[in-house]
Amino acid sequence: MAILYEKRDGVAYITLNNPAKANILDKQTSDEISAAWVDLWEDRDIRCAILTGAGDRHFCGGHNLAPRPDLTQDDREYLRTQRIFWPLAGTVHGQKTGVDGRMGDHYPRVWKPVIAAVNGWAAGAGLYILLSSTDIRIASAEHARFKFALTTQGWLGHGPGASLLAKQLRYSDAMKIMLTDEPFDALEALRIGLVNEVVPHAELLARAEKMARHICTLPPVAVRMMKEFMVRFGDLPTDQAWHVQNLINSLLIQVTTDGEEGRAAFNEKRKPNFTGALRRRGEAWEEPTEEEAKRRDEAYRSGEY
Repeated sequence: MAILYEKRDGVAYITLNNPAKANILDKQTSDEISAAWVDLWEDRDIRCAILTGAGDRHFCGGHNLAPRPDLTQDDREYLRTQRIFWPLAGTVHGQKTGVDGRMGDHYPRVWKPVIAAVNGWAAGAGLYILLSSTDIRIASAEHARFKFALTTQGWLGHGPGASLLAKQLRYSDAMKIMLTDEPFDALEALRIGLVNEVVPHAELLARAEKMARHICTLPPVAVRMMKEFMVRFGDLPTDQAWHVQNLINSLLIQVTTDGEEGRAAFNEKRKPNFTGALRRRGEAWEEPTEEEAKRRDEAYRSGEY
């Protein structure tokens, strides 16, 4: 199998499983990982995912650049040009749409937390998938290495790597990565904010699992909405982003049970039980009497509610 995919106690594990070929994203791997993203997104019992690579040399070494043997150089040039102007329906820049219709199946954004356990080289599309599809990144101190890997080939890349580096890192750090195209190690990745932590290789998966288990204890709908808010609306002007945040928060309080459970558990000094259950729409409130309306208005204006 091109990937190993399993689910245990609320956590989905995706392992790119072709270490002999640098865990590259060939067609079979891309199809299988796309199916895994869809499955973990639609499985309500899954609250978090861990993405890693098999072995200790490569997280993902990029795309399979070898063409089909029956294509000539002229065929390839023609088809690449055609892709610019006539991409197939159901694709994003020629990549099939999977769980996320905006970024294609190679670089999806799944609205559940994804932790990367970077066990080795993340280069080319391997770096892109790190940038596009993972939220928390833990790197092996001994083996993790990173490289943009396209500028030296005369490309900017068909994937979203350059766009995402520009958004996620400081200008000077992103430019150094893309303009020099030099590899860098885990400590440099930590310094520039590409990864959150660097740990000994032997502790890599254990650390990722510990973090995933913690996320599994949190309110699943709030966690899912927090991720979507940050990705989709985080770049808005502050007043607009805050407005969207406030609307999402009101929805969470009104139509899920977790907001009430969290506050009750805090007041009762007990461990909360977050299920992500949705509320049924109820009857409208009765019109208040004049006295009730006055009392509520005083409370509303005081902000103490």
